[in-house]
Amino acid sequence: MKFQGTDQYVATDDLKLAVNAALTLQRPLLVKGEPGTGKTMLAEQVSEALGMPLLQWHIKSTTKAQQGLYEYDAVSRLRDSQLGEEKVKDIHNYIVKGVLWQAFDADKPVALLIDEIDKADIEFPNDLLRELDRMEFYVYETRQMIQAKHRPLVIITSNNEKDLPDAFLRRCFFHYIRFPDAETMKQIVEVHFPGIKQELLSTAMRHFYEVRNLPGLKKKPSTSELIDWLKLMVAEDIPLEALQSKDDKVSVPPLVGALLKNEQDVSLFERLVYMARQNR
Repeated sequence: MKFQGTDQYVATDDLKLAVNAALTLQRPLLVKGEPGTGKTMLAEQVSEALGMPLLQWHIKSTTKAQQGLYEYDAVSRLRDSQLGEEKVKDIHNYIVKGVLWQAFDADKPVALLIDEIDKADIEFPNDLLRELDRMEFYVYETRQMIQAKHRPLVIITSNNEKDLPDAFLRRCFFHYIRFPDAETMKQIVEVHFPGIKQELLSTAMRHFYEVRNLPGLKKKPSTSELIDWLKLMVAEDIPLEALQSKDDKVSVPPLVGALLKNEQDVSLFERLVYMARQNR
């Protein structure tokens, strides 16, 4: 069982190698990269390509590791006891399975996405070391050991907002998704816009990389922003001439708000364009 990419996701050779290495080693695949480089979509496409159901756990700043295992609903049990409900006698009725328990309990191998793990507290990865390593955990309320029927393919994404603990990193296979070069980016765009006019694509990509490579940008535009920008231009039927400056110098492209996402970057870009025109 190997991942070879899909029609909907352009995977580089080193990314395919990383997915298959994680499968062979039976270790979580830790994927880092800029926001918008397709880390979350990777898990979706891998699960589809390998025929695995996908379970997703999207991490927030308030997420605790225990929530991925199970939660004991003591409040509901207390309320039901006050109402004289018969089911209060069985504590199993108040154990809510988390995403990891669902993955461990599945009758066939599944893909498990732990998305943006770096959003959580620094202790969050450490709290999952045993569970991800041994594929088991203990439920204290019911005094039972939960063990995975089949080891899931675990894909963990990080935007690199904070360092992850060494003990956690040791248990993962690591891959960094580099920002696509022009040729790879062209393939990605053509997946989303088959049949797009090549002249429009070439001109739009030239503008995109010019904007992205400007020094001092607070947030560089990513792949997803390029896709959004092209989608808007196609929807609004922006003519090619609007993207081309007569003197072939850097100019403010139409709908630039799809690429630059804060006023500092827009202001910086406009100043650089003005300076370029003054120096003609």
